[in-house]
Amino acid sequence: MTAVPGRRSSTFTRLLRYGFTDPSAAERRLDAPELASVRTDPVLLDALGATADPDLALAGLVRIVEAQDPAERRTLLDTLITAKPLRDRLLGVLGASEALADHLARHPHDWHALVTYEAADLHPGLAEFERGLAGADDPVTLRIAYRRCLLAIAARDVCGTTDMAETAAELADLATATLRAALAIARTAAPADAELCRLAVIAMGKCGGHELNYVSDVDVIFVGEPAEGADERKAVQAATRLASHLMRICSETTVEGTIWPVDANLRPEGRNGPLVRTLSSHLAYYQRWAKTWEFQALLKARPVAGDPELGLAYIEAVSPLVWQAAERDNFVSDVQKMRRRVVDNIPAAQVERELKLGPGGLRDVEFAVQLLQLVHGRSDATLHSGTTLDALGALAAGGYVGRADAAQLDESYRFLRAMEHRIQLYRLRRTHLVPEDEADLRRLGRSLGLRTEPVTTLNREWKKHAAVVRRLHEKLFYRPLLDAVAQLAPGETRLSPRAAGQRLEALGYADPAAALRHLEALSSGVTRKAAIQRTLLPVLLGWFADSADPDAGLLGFRKVSDALGKTPWYLRLLRDEGAAAENLARVLSAGRLAPDLLLRAPEAVALLGDPEGLKPRGREHLEQEVLAAVGRAETAEGAVAAARGVRRRELFRTAAADLIGSYGTEDSPAEPDPGALVDRVGNAVTDLNAATLAGALRAAVRAEWGETLPTRFAVIGMGRFGGHELGYGSDADVLFVHEPREFVDEQEASKTATRVITEMRRLLQLPTADPPLLIDADLRPEGKSGPMARTLGSYAAYYRRWSLVWESQALLRAEPMAGDAELGRRFIELIDPLRYPAEGLGEDAVREIRRLKARMESERMPRGADPTLHTKLGRGGLSDVEWTVQLFQMQHGWAEPGLRTTRTRDALSAAHAAGLIATEDAEILDEAWVLATRVRNGVMLVRGRAGDTFPSDGRELAAVGRYLGYEPGHVGDMLDDYRRVTRRARAVVERLFYGA
Repeated sequence: MTAVPGRRSSTFTRLLRYGFTDPSAAERRLDAPELASVRTDPVLLDALGATADPDLALAGLVRIVEAQDPAERRTLLDTLITAKPLRDRLLGVLGASEALADHLARHPHDWHALVTYEAADLHPGLAEFERGLAGADDPVTLRIAYRRCLLAIAARDVCGTTDMAETAAELADLATATLRAALAIARTAAPADAELCRLAVIAMGKCGGHELNYVSDVDVIFVGEPAEGADERKAVQAATRLASHLMRICSETTVEGTIWPVDANLRPEGRNGPLVRTLSSHLAYYQRWAKTWEFQALLKARPVAGDPELGLAYIEAVSPLVWQAAERDNFVSDVQKMRRRVVDNIPAAQVERELKLGPGGLRDVEFAVQLLQLVHGRSDATLHSGTTLDALGALAAGGYVGRADAAQLDESYRFLRAMEHRIQLYRLRRTHLVPEDEADLRRLGRSLGLRTEPVTTLNREWKKHAAVVRRLHEKLFYRPLLDAVAQLAPGETRLSPRAAGQRLEALGYADPAAALRHLEALSSGVTRKAAIQRTLLPVLLGWFADSADPDAGLLGFRKVSDALGKTPWYLRLLRDEGAAAENLARVLSAGRLAPDLLLRAPEAVALLGDPEGLKPRGREHLEQEVLAAVGRAETAEGAVAAARGVRRRELFRTAAADLIGSYGTEDSPAEPDPGALVDRVGNAVTDLNAATLAGALRAAVRAEWGETLPTRFAVIGMGRFGGHELGYGSDADVLFVHEPREFVDEQEASKTATRVITEMRRLLQLPTADPPLLIDADLRPEGKSGPMARTLGSYAAYYRRWSLVWESQALLRAEPMAGDAELGRRFIELIDPLRYPAEGLGEDAVREIRRLKARMESERMPRGADPTLHTKLGRGGLSDVEWTVQLFQMQHGWAEPGLRTTRTRDALSAAHAAGLIATEDAEILDEAWVLATRVRNGVMLVRGRAGDTFPSDGRELAAVGRYLGYEPGHVGDMLDDYRRVTRRARAVVERLFYGA
């Protein structure tokens, strides 16, 4: 094939046409003397061009031919040219698997395994594989025989003789034969042990399900019993030695490599439990200790080696337990945990290439099918299959999943598994990652029959099928629930009411009958509205089930839909705005407060579809809107009703943003910084309450005095209000200050100010659909005995003569919130010397603050409350942290400008920056304060009313846990973490505040 220098040979061009990517190297290989008799035969090039990787196939062929002796080489090449079955099989394998080419180069006579083409060879079973391994009597010969059998499986696979499911079944049969051969070798090596015991090997996972990969751990469980007359303890020890030897025979690396790891970690207690147990020991564990996932794993249990009677007895014993798993007390919480995607352990760079665990991956299909089997298999034995595709078919036949959905899922699962097979076949390595290299992708695409633009087509098909799985795996649970309450076409099967109820129970619905009524009301009929609901509900039901209270979510959705059903934009928003539906589901199922706020004015649901809709609006913007609404109203009552309406909408916006930020959505993860969530809520609620007070003040003044009050008037925020730390249910702690205008009598001005305050409080507490805003002025001089409002001069006289240290401490939070800004500024100038005394506090004042704090701890804690869980007054709670920070503010605020702030976290940060508090102490105090505040916010969101302790109701407690980021079933961890965090904070408080 020598070409004229500078010109490409016709062979070069022809090789390009045949799909070679390196024609020059291919020419050199074809020039090898060993191929002299076939190099020009068009049959060979046609066959090479039909492989997944012609370059790889030719390189492998040259290696195999070179490894033959001359006579055998002639036989191989003659058979290759004249026998199409061998040609397609051998070159097909060489073009798809570098590892099997290596095997053939080491064992050049094994090509004969691909020559026979009889019926038994086309679809071999377990018996044929056992015959194939029959001569293997040590680990090395077992590996050689195993690879020879694997060679034949791969040949049938790449030539299309078997489909994906048949290939997976053959691989499982070969694994079964291999386990039997390995056990025989182990028994031969230890005949005394073999005599003492009966040992059964139970296949689990994909091997048990008869759907194994080319390279996979083979999951097993070992069951041992004493032989007749043998001592049980000695028998179990003997069985353990045999099982360990079997595992080593399969797993250890020899000169012929390894077969696959045998993994026994699905056994009771996992790797911490004994390798072999008796049948009664297995049963005792499963009856008492097993978790739901262990019964899910047992779905695929199948006896494959060892004592067949013992293996069968094991299956008969555990099978009833598997099908009763859905009746266990913790089944729902376990299912919720298992349903959450476990992608946290996948490196971020690999998530998009993960075929198994990534979004729309194989695990999605397998998990969905297994969960439906557990739910419905207790009353339908046709679902008792360990094979994913068989079980999916049975679910469709029984009406448990839609036939069209099942067909789509079947197709996508087969495609993704075929991809997985071909990826592993190349180097016989255990991987589920789609390669990134162009040449690897080209070979993978061609091996799947994608010959035109294989890389582009492969990526498109892969993404398409992953999207189908991602869309359908959730829908698989919920679509049949709608069909159960719908009018179906003749011949369609549906879930029975009992089966629908079972499924809803398994998904966490406490009242399945009510849930089915809601579904029927929402989705029945032939209207466009009902059609859109039938599209939305399967997805929404999944999001509701992901919450702590699915029933409340579905009920809330029905109420919102009833209220907005005739509004043209509502369902369109949920259908077309990707985030809106999920946001609504999160908000409706997370607790009572947000749904209550929404149902009072359901049109606020529009906020959930706007990317900017959940961002808090600043005080200036809110005040403009409120004052404009007040200006348009004809009465004071109407004015404040408008202001309270704005407040309710903004409370909903804040609560929705808080819930969605805490839960996260499919497209945006949960906010990782709980402090940011706390600050966002505190600032937003403070701003909207300040704007509401400004509106109420304007309404009260305008109704009686017009635009100008006879006295200047300012509202000073105190406590959490002044500190920008309000929660959803907080009162507004305030002081009122006024100053008579020129020529106005002071007594008359005071009466006017008091009438304004009384009217503001009346207006803000009128019974309406909107939540009231309670004004608390008890921090004023003389408390409840003192006048509601004072002039600036009266405040100055009181503080100069009568002020106590606790009043100076309370003024640390004072900040003007509404009314006359100049008067507010002058009030702050008046109190600054009190709250930041020059040279700090004297020893007597410090002692008094400590005494007051200790007295408050002993007297104000509610009777029966757990001091380790009370967020306000408990150990290491809000009061502990705030009093500690405020003590530093009063001692050092005169010298450190950063401490002159009303906000706890800012003051704590400033104390740390000034070197007054060590880094670790500051972090401990901040963490405790943020956590306690989050718990209070969570309790209000969940219960709809304020509380300083964790709820006693289990479902409410779980909902608070979900808000704080704890998975279902981890309420105990939440309480333990709270106690741990606050215990550490209290230790810091003892040192810094009490001087311990």
